[in-house]
Amino acid sequence: MDELTIMQKIAVWSIPVIFAITLHEVAHGWVAMKFGDRTAELQGRLTINPLKHIDPFGTVIVPIALLIMGGFIFGWAKAVPVNPSNFKNPRRDMAWVAVAGPVSNFLMAIFWAIIARIGYGLDSQPEIAQFMTYTGTAGIAINLVLMVLNMIPIPPLDGSRVLSAFLSPRLAYNYNRIEPYGFFILLGMMLLGFLGPIISGPYQAFQQLIYQIVGLA
Repeated sequence: MDELTIMQKIAVWSIPVIFAITLHEVAHGWVAMKFGDRTAELQGRLTINPLKHIDPFGTVIVPIALLIMGGFIFGWAKAVPVNPSNFKNPRRDMAWVAVAGPVSNFLMAIFWAIIARIGYGLDSQPEIAQFMTYTGTAGIAINLVLMVLNMIPIPPLDGSRVLSAFLSPRLAYNYNRIEPYGFFILLGMMLLGFLGPIISGPYQAFQQLIYQIVGLA
């Protein structure tokens, strides 16, 4: 996509980014509801309407800034509210709620791969084909980055919720006390160049898997 202008890149990436981030949060809320917590539903957050989920900084400013800088793109939406006290088994059920976000990103990556595959086959309509191919490729990228990033076990990322379920209550409590500093830890890892290599390996493995599933490989 290097040949695209910044405005063209924003046009290509905007829909995949917005839905990757917002549907990730909807997935958390939907699974939480299935385990007995209706908090997100009652607050009107179980909707695919992006306006209910957009965080101006995390959903708009950060992805655009990263797109301009040319690095890997990620972002976040307003977190869907979850009340673990409504679960029968709070630690176990919270782990399932956490996993739902990355799983939704994996499924969306497959969806966007199908869009890209269709784009490759539209030889008679090159402009539409090019847009579908670029948008599909962007959709694969953003969803796989979010999936892998969120499974890093640094609170409050989803991976930390899963890990907490396997720790003793006391150890999990102390571990989750890191949460207020999680963003700064991730920012430091990114600035020091550690985050990219951590994401790269799993990202490439899942990308190759998806390409094989839909016939892009």
